[in-house]
Amino acid sequence: MKGGIPLDWSVIYEYRELFLRGIVNTILLTTVATVLGTLLGLFLCLGKLSKNGLLRIPCAIYVELFRGTPMLVQILLIHFAVIPSIWEIFFPGENSPEAIYSGLIALSLNAAAYIAEIFRAGIQSIDPGQMEAARSLGMTKGMAMRLIVIPQAFTRMLPALGNEFIALLKDSSLTAVIATPELNYAAMNVAKNTFERYPPYLTEAAVYLVLTLFLSRVVVRGLEKKYSPK
Repeated sequence: MKGGIPLDWSVIYEYRELFLRGIVNTILLTTVATVLGTLLGLFLCLGKLSKNGLLRIPCAIYVELFRGTPMLVQILLIHFAVIPSIWEIFFPGENSPEAIYSGLIALSLNAAAYIAEIFRAGIQSIDPGQMEAARSLGMTKGMAMRLIVIPQAFTRMLPALGNEFIALLKDSSLTAVIATPELNYAAMNVAKNTFERYPPYLTEAAVYLVLTLFLSRVVVRGLEKKYSPK
């Protein structure tokens, strides 16, 4: 196009299957890492709040380690060092798992550290009298935490959890460095194969925008409305 930037948007249709696969894997990575990260994060949070030093100290070290180092480094370390070493012990001579599993593990472990701090802040924001009242009624500490404290804290944690889930969606693009077949990897491959730069990366950006808007405007706001105090 004379006087402008030539854009060949036909490459998006030509590589539509690659993009669709990338979108599905991006959603899969985000969803599974969110579930696993939330479960592990809750455990880490309760561990950090424990009076038992054998439980509290390792949980605190884990949180600081994953929050204090770049996710990209964690992804590379897990994929190229940790998983191959463990795999060689249990399955000598066999090929390591596909990159998507490394990406999933890295995202889940990283998310757990941040979600643990969100849970901790939410739980500690609840008046200690709530726990005391529950204990006076004969509840165990675990029962009081599960039935009284955490449900109240959850409504306060929703905005922060929503932000973390959105960040996790966008951070999943970092797994492209280990050839995880997600959206960013698809865009990079299309750009490399066609020498087109604008169409694949603009398409990628548009898809991420749609996904984040759906997550923030529909999912997170829906949960906030459902669990907000009446």
